Amino acid sequence: MSEDLTSRVRANQEKLRAELKSRYDFIICGSGSSGSVVARRLAENPDVSVLLLEAGGSDDTPSVTEAAQWRTNLGSERDWNFQAQPNAYLNGRSMPMNMGKVLGGGSSINAMYWVRGHKTDWDFFASEAGDIAWNYASVKSIYRRIEDWSGEPDTEHRGTGGPVFVWPAHLQPIGSAMCASARSMGIPTFENLNGRMMEGEGGCSASEFRIRDGRRLSIFRSYIFPYMDRSNLTVLTHATVTRLLLEGKRTSGVEIAYNGKVHRIGAGSEVVLALGAINTPKVLMQSGIGDQSELQRLGIPLVQHLPGVGQNFQDHFAFVSCVWECQQPIEESANVGQAILFWKSDPSLETPDVQIFQGLNVRSEVAEPQASVDSMTMVPTIVRPRSRGHLRLTGPNPLDPIEIHANIIGDPADLKAVTSAIKLCRDMADSDILHPFLKREITPGSLKGSALEQVVRNSVSTIWHQSCTAKMGRDPMSVVDSHLKVYGIDSLRIADGSIMPRISTGNTMAPCVVIGERCAEMLKAEHL
Repeated sequence: MSEDLTSRVRANQEKLRAELKSRYDFIICGSGSSGSVVARRLAENPDVSVLLLEAGGSDDTPSVTEAAQWRTNLGSERDWNFQAQPNAYLNGRSMPMNMGKVLGGGSSINAMYWVRGHKTDWDFFASEAGDIAWNYASVKSIYRRIEDWSGEPDTEHRGTGGPVFVWPAHLQPIGSAMCASARSMGIPTFENLNGRMMEGEGGCSASEFRIRDGRRLSIFRSYIFPYMDRSNLTVLTHATVTRLLLEGKRTSGVEIAYNGKVHRIGAGSEVVLALGAINTPKVLMQSGIGDQSELQRLGIPLVQHLPGVGQNFQDHFAFVSCVWECQQPIEESANVGQAILFWKSDPSLETPDVQIFQGLNVRSEVAEPQASVDSMTMVPTIVRPRSRGHLRLTGPNPLDPIEIHANIIGDPADLKAVTSAIKLCRDMADSDILHPFLKREITPGSLKGSALEQVVRNSVSTIWHQSCTAKMGRDPMSVVDSHLKVYGIDSLRIADGSIMPRISTGNTMAPCVVIGERCAEMLKAEHL
């Protein structure tokens, strides 16, 4: 971004914050991968006033902007630092549930992978919603329109010139060898990750990232920042949404905690909740929208009985990780992310339920006990989990913490899937193709059977894709309809990962961008 734009943005936003209005046409709650998209698309109309609220602070810090530093954000002030409840299936462990609390939300603290989701994900969304506008063919056209793909041309699947720059990893020889090893096992390789590969059984390809020249490209920086010099877009940081303002069944605005005070701001047209799959249902419930018995338990007056709010919690989880010592030193310049593989834990499945990330670690970046060696990692991840969790308020006030019952590996099928995925990693590493690159397996070693299952229970981790807690659909547990409108409440929509009926196959940033684009399309069609 030019220094001229940066100075204009700073001056304009200082002025807009100083002259904060009591009413805006649209209020977007949350500046993450969906909220930033909705706010940008609405602000493209100069006659519309848009307020974008973010509980966190600035993203202008090296830990966000420098891609290699992404892990330093976890546990920092840019993280909500949620903690799931102790889980009997994880031998009583209480798992951290990191979530972005900064301009850009998750897109400012994540590992920057760009994964669109599988064809069957979007077709399932469409069938649940009863709306073909959510199907794969429709969504593919959105992806092509918004992408700026920098890899080999693929005009059927990939787009250029859009706001979302996507960069394919340059595979080191060991990355190419992983693809070749997969191919030797009957797993096809593809020209890119987000084209044909995600329309069938899966495959192996180079990873794709939202990185340019070592710099993170958050969705906020791509969509919102270039518009922040405009008078109709106010971006308010350190503004925590505490409740919705409701007049009967109509949403009239929001209550926020800002500058040590409670402020009430009106919305002339609509409010959009884009706070993520933990805070969106929390705000709904605190506003009287949720399961009647749960709200009564806490003395929260009921506005709308929606028993699905906070239910259907889903998340991807990974075994962190399978590690091999390398025969040769790794170049310092090697990409951390190399090949990526989507495949099936069970041959009877039609579509992939496993995602394997291949990474390279120079010795200074690797945790004990392998800190003294250069290593290759494979991180097997379950992307079609069977387990379901739920969220629960602990009190009626905004500062009362929320209980996250993640229930990871609650379904025995998930434990079976992750042990199968570990075997797949080992089989690839043991192939003649990868053998010249690797010296020995460090973890999990020779463990099998129940011993391996115990290691899985003790070490499996979320990869921060919390989803599905305010799902789109038509059954009694659905929270929003196909237009993302909250059932029974006027002038309120949800646009974030919580609306997924089922978690997408792969990293969730890209699907959340599409959710934002769809929401903006519908708001513009109805109001502008």
